[in-house]
This record gives sequence, structure tokens and C-alpha cells, in this order.
Amino acid sequence: MSPLTSLACTRVVYLGANGDVITARSMDWQLDVATNLYVLPRGIARTGEAGPNSIRWTAKYGSVVATGYDVSTTDGVNEKGLSAQLLWLVESQYPKFDKDAKPGLTIAAWAQYVLDNFSTVAEAVAALEKEPFTVVTDNVPGEDRLTTLHLSMSDKSGDSAIVEYIGGRQVIHHGRQYQVMTNSPTFDEQLALNAYWKQIGGTTFLPGTNRASDRFARASFYINAIPKSEDPVQALASVFSVIRNASVPYGITTPDQPNISSTRWRTVVDHKRMLYFFESALTPNTFWVDLNKVDFSAGAPVRRLALGKDQRNTFSGEVSGEFKVAPPFPFLGLKTKTAG
Repeated sequence: MSPLTSLACTRVVYLGANGDVITARSMDWQLDVATNLYVLPRGIARTGEAGPNSIRWTAKYGSVVATGYDVSTTDGVNEKGLSAQLLWLVESQYPKFDKDAKPGLTIAAWAQYVLDNFSTVAEAVAALEKEPFTVVTDNVPGEDRLTTLHLSMSDKSGDSAIVEYIGGRQVIHHGRQYQVMTNSPTFDEQLALNAYWKQIGGTTFLPGTNRASDRFARASFYINAIPKSEDPVQALASVFSVIRNASVPYGITTPDQPNISSTRWRTVVDHKRMLYFFESALTPNTFWVDLNKVDFSAGAPVRRLALGKDQRNTFSGEVSGEFKVAPPFPFLGLKTKTAG
């Protein structure tokens, strides 16, 4: 089984005291996802990597991102405090990409397009509603199975949006109330399932399995049950507790349910303090990047923090000074294929 068939994750947004907003996500994957962290400055020219009919843009904002296999942006936050996450959604169906389609954007760069171009969720949603591109996906290497993802966004104001492609049509859920996202089923069905658990009450009983719908219910209850601490350090600790609670124990996979896999790593974005935390399942340390210390200026070099196999390289504390100059990673696209 290819690792790409076994991506599952949880994403939560905490709305706290004094304007505190914290976004956390887990990355669940059957095999090593070969993640590294990158600092990507402003001014980088990009293409949708979909052949001749590709969307093109130049990065307006710099960002810190976590890659998948160093060919995609799976998670990150930009210098304006907008964060984006890609999670697996097997039900996804994307529009047809043919000679009459709008310019193509590889799904590997979907999150990066958002981080490069927008400062808030509202700004991103307004642009995406106009559908300036066609999301282009392809079979997972070695399999007759498409890469199928949905996108979440959150910003300093606590605004959130979930973007899915259902039946070939873009569906956007936009609002502060959309604090949690997992995997299957589609987001509207997740909301309906969660309404059932709200009636029961989380202090009475919560579903405890590692299925996406159960993780959704647990994360939804806990992210709103934890205290709204005035202390940002305590608030951060509470959010880490929630995303760990929604994680899948290391070593567990469910063969007949490819949306369930071990949690490989977790990230947490402190939007107010502009801190980006990373925690690997295989190292004991949580470390972070202070975006206030990062040079995002146009012309600044791309920098990389190599996390090693299974993200086992050990780091401690604030690590912005430990990134090394590196070439930009290439986004996986259609390569020699052409639209139509």
C-alpha cells in the first residue's frame, strides 16, 4: 500500500481569551511522510505545475511550511498569521481539467497558493469563490487511486474555512464556528454527526475510537471545554493536550480503513504570538519557529530544517537560526502531461 492512501489527520482551532487564536493539527500516515520544514520568502515565482495551462503567481507573503515528501506543502503559516492545512478526504472529486478548463493548480501547491497570496481567511475565500484555477490531481504513484484532499484555513481573527470538492464542485464552509476538521465523511456530514454527540454531552460519554468521525467529536468537545486561560503558555498547553487526545497511537493502522493511520507529527500555530510549533511522535522535544525572527524579504534565501527519517532529528526551543540555505523544493505536478 502506498503511503499516500493512508493520510488521515485532525485539525482544531482554539478561540481563547485576549484574542488568542491557536490552530493545531496532527499528521496521520502509514509510513514516513519525509517531512521537512522550510522558510519560503516573498517574491518567489510559481507555476501550478499542470502543463502549459498552469496558473502562475508570485508569492506576496513569506511562509514557514511543513512538506510531504518535499514535493508538497501539507501545513504552514504565513507572515500575516494565515495558516493552511491539507487533510485526506477520500470522497473528493475535482473538476475536469481539459482544454477548456481554467488554469491548472497541482494539489501539491494548493495550500501554498493560499499562503502566498492571502493575509486573512476572508480574503482567501473571496478569491477562491471566483474559482481562479482548476485543482489538478493525479493517481498516487504506483496505484489506481487519486490523491484526494481537502483544505482548511484559519487566521489571527479566529476566522476559519474548509474547502472541499464534492461531485466536481467547490464547497466552502466559512465561519468562526468551523473549528474542527478531520477526514471522512464530507464536512457537512461530520457536522451532523457532531450534533448527535453534542446532545449526549461530552462529560457523559465521548466516542473513543480512532475513526475520523470519533476524533471529530472528541476534538470538538475538548477544544471548547478547555479553559480560556489568560496565560498564553497555559492556553498553548491545553491545545496541545487536545490535539494529542485526537491523535492515533503510534504503530496503529487499520488495514480495511485507509483513513486511519498512526500520528507521525503535530503542528501548532500560535497566531497572536506568531509561533509555529512542531512535535514529532518519535522525538521527545517540541520545538518552534518564531516568525518574528525570520527574514521573509524578497531575495532572501529559501531555508530548510532537515527533520531526518521519521522526523527523528532532535531540536529544542526556538529554531529559526538552525535553518540552512537550501534550494526550493519542487511541487509535484503533471510533469510532461498536457491538459486535455
